[in-house]
Parts: sequence; C-alpha cells; structure tokens
Amino acid sequence: MPVRRRSRAAAVLSSAVLAASLSGCGSEPPKSPPSGVDGLVIPTPSPDPDDFVAGITNEWLPFTPGSQWLYTSTSDEGTQTITVTVLEETRLVAGITATVVQDMVLDEKGRTLEETYDWYAQDRAGNVWYLGEDTTSWVDGQPDKSGSWEAGVDGAQAGIVMLAVPRVGDGYRQEFYEGEAEDQAEVLSLTEQVTTPLGDFLNVLQTADSTPLEPDVLEHKFYAKGTGLVREEDVSGGDEVVVLEAYSPA
Repeated sequence: MPVRRRSRAAAVLSSAVLAASLSGCGSEPPKSPPSGVDGLVIPTPSPDPDDFVAGITNEWLPFTPGSQWLYTSTSDEGTQTITVTVLEETRLVAGITATVVQDMVLDEKGRTLEETYDWYAQDRAGNVWYLGEDTTSWVDGQPDKSGSWEAGVDGAQAGIVMLAVPRVGDGYRQEFYEGEAEDQAEVLSLTEQVTTPLGDFLNVLQTADSTPLEPDVLEHKFYAKGTGLVREEDVSGGDEVVVLEAYSPA
C-alpha cells in the first residue's frame, strides 16, 4: 500500500487465468516485461470483473474493512500525520467491486492537507490491483482535485499495487493516467529488517517506487506480512521519511 502516491513515487505472480483476459492493444502505454510479471498486461485497459474476488486477503496488504494505520511523516517541510483506514463501503470501478481505503494527511496544527479515497481489488491469483483514486488537496485553503483518476475513464488504466508472491526483480506499473498518475515499482528485497515504534519487523519486502513524471524522485517502501506498509523513505528528490506508529487490525 503506498500510503501516498501523490507527489509521487508513492505498490505478480503469474496467472494463466488472467493472461488471456488482461490483454492490450496497440495504442496503450508500455507494458511490464513478461519476465517481471509472467504474462500479465500491466497496466490493463480491459480488466475482466470475473477475474476478481470479493475483499483483499494479500498478506502484504491486509486491507480488511475496519483496519487502520497511523503514520508520522517528517521532512524539511515539517511533521505530518497520515491515517489510512479501510472503509466498509465498496465502489464499482470498471465493473469491478473495489475496496475503498481512505487516506487522510494532517499538518502539525491538525489541518487537513489531503484526503484521498483509493480503490483496490484483488484478482483470483492474489494480486492487488489499483483502480483509481478520488483525491483532494488543499493549497492556501483552496481544494485541488488534480491526481484523481478512475480506471476505464478518459484512458486511465488499472495497475498492480501489490504482488501475490513478490520476487526480487519483479517490476510493474501501479497505475496509468497519462500525465497525472504513472507510478511504477520494482521489488528489491524480501529479507529486510525494519524497526518502528511498534517493534522490529523481519523478512520485510522492499520496493523501489518511481514515476516518469518526476524522474529525479525515488522512494523505497517497506512492507511486513500481516501488517502492510511499515516505512517509506525518499532516496532522491526529497527527504521525507514515513514511519508506522500504530496499527489496528479489523
């Protein structure tokens, strides 16, 4: 789960069932190579609702309704609080019933900087797809909806945000809405150790997250089984560090 993909670089096991249905056409953005995702078309212009299941059970991204994560973000711009909550509601996106995840970002004075509703769905192989977001940022008190997108609308396409069985070297696009949302990720490690206020996490998944829209920006994200995202940090293009402070599973 990327806590945020906004300014961005802020997540596949092969599936013979999906390979035939998630096929592309000539005018689409570049696809991930078969060596990275074993034949899945990512991003996909035409996801088949029959290839998806109800709910999300991926152990790296346990998006069970009622679960909540609290993060602290620190950077040269100050400290922010990020609360991620899996809502009970669902949303129909491109014919797929998606899980809705709310992402709230507050500044040190408790003012809302950003509110986002992300839409995710899991395929039958266990991969979690990212179907879009409705995001509102506040700049000088004025709302800004830039960055919002929905799979199947205005050329936007769903991508993978978390693999069912990550492998070092796997690369995949997380989303595609030209000029607005073009995040991508690569698996770097499955054996990291991360220390947070909640304790030590072992055998942590590490990804490198980037976007061609901001080529100088690179983030590393760290996911623990059964918990989800536990840390993210700017490697280049910034100095933000996001750390998990509290986790309340459903």
